[in-house]
Order: sequence, then structure tokens, then C-alpha cells
Amino acid sequence: MQFRRNALSKLQSPEELDVPVRFARPQGRLVLAVTVVVMAAAGFWALTGSVTSKLTAPGLLTHGEGTYLLQSPVAGQVTEVLVEEGRSVASGAPLLTVRTERGDRPVRAVAGGRVTTLYARLGSVVTTGADVATVERVTDPAAPLVAVLYLPGDTAATIRAGAPVDLGVQSAPRDRFGVLHGRVTAVGRTPQTQAQLRSFLGDGGLAAQFSRQGDPVAVLVALDRSAATASGYAWSSTDGPPHAPVSGTPVTGSVHLAAQRPVDWLLP
Repeated sequence: MQFRRNALSKLQSPEELDVPVRFARPQGRLVLAVTVVVMAAAGFWALTGSVTSKLTAPGLLTHGEGTYLLQSPVAGQVTEVLVEEGRSVASGAPLLTVRTERGDRPVRAVAGGRVTTLYARLGSVVTTGADVATVERVTDPAAPLVAVLYLPGDTAATIRAGAPVDLGVQSAPRDRFGVLHGRVTAVGRTPQTQAQLRSFLGDGGLAAQFSRQGDPVAVLVALDRSAATASGYAWSSTDGPPHAPVSGTPVTGSVHLAAQRPVDWLLP
């Protein structure tokens, strides 16, 4: 009976014109307002904002003229070592003396620079064409270092001169000193073979490491200078390390690519 009475009551006043209508609760209005604000902000960013991406590649710090392997022109026993690692030598200066069947013969530097590695030691026997030293070509010892990064050939086309680069330096822990700042100054046009890498780096192991993913393209990075740091270079930290990095130090570079507007991704 109770249900029947309620049903008859609704039939008598089906439109319920005397009952106020509630369009939305206060909580609903708040959710609607937040949604509108978020959508407006997203639309504004899509039209005016930009997205940046990075390319990461290995490399090393060096002087821009590269390094060469000095090879012995004669076979015999090393009787005298005339230089030490780290010393500068002039073009044509003798580095070793080798005793051959025809007497003592000097092994001279092909070009001036800094001796980075000596492979031949006093008393060792060398053959003709054997590697005896690695010499870094350095015309001006006071010239700043540069970084050379090696990227896969199919990615180098996206890099432009002037792009900022962050360099993680192996000898300067990132969590203490941050990263070294620089900018791209040149991008190689053609991939380099292992033989070309070995000729420039003076190290077959590094050449194999940098060409692990195929023949890479070299990217030259000029380091930002700063008079406020002990190293003379600009770091993401305030002071950077207490010493300047040396040539031959491995680095990992992150190249900032050109910014892209998100709305462009939606356009054909």
C-alpha cells in the first residue's frame, strides 16, 4: 500500500515544478574550474613552448691538431731514451737511439709536440715500423683544449654549429664539480674509418672504441672559458675542479639539439 500511495503521489505532480533544480555541487564547480585552467595552460604551452632533446656521445679532450704514432725506421735494440712522457719536443728532435748492424741510429720526431706515451724502453728490441711513441701535435702550449666527440653518422646531421654542449669529464666527478660547458664549432661531413681515427688519436684502442657502432662523425667542441675558476674553463658548479683538465682525458658529451615547438608535431 505504501508503494502505491507514493506512485499515485508522483502521478499527481509529475513535473515537480515547485522543487528547486541543482545544476552542480560546489565540488563539481571546483573540478570544472581546475580542468579549464589546465587545458588553457596546456594550449598556451603548445603554441609558445618548446621541447629540447640531447645526443650523447663519447670523446676526449685534446689539442685540435691531433696526435700521431711515431714508428721506428730501423730495427735494433734501444740503447738510449732521450725524452720523458709529458715533455715537449721540436720537429726533428731525437727521441730514441737504436743500435743497428750499421751503428747507432736516432729515431726523430716527425712533427713538434708533446710526448704522451713511450712504448719503447731502454734495452727493448724494436722492428722496422714498430710503434715507439705517441706525440700530440701542439703548436702553442698555451692554446686552450678542445673536445672531440664521435657520433654515429646518421645523427650528426641534426647538430648545428653553436649548439651548447655539456661535458662530463672523467677526471672531475660530476657530483662534485658538475659538467664542463662548451659549444659546437664544427661537424664533420663524412664518417671516419678506424684508420683515420687511429691516425688522429694515435691510439688503436680508442679508434676501435669510438667506431664500435660504425664509422663515426667527429664533432669539434670549443670549451667555454672563465676567469673565475682555477681550471680556466666554465663549469656548471661555481668553482669547478682545482686543476685544469689535461689533453687525452675521456669525456662524455651531451649535445643540445635545436628546440622544437610541440604544436609542430601535430602538423603534417
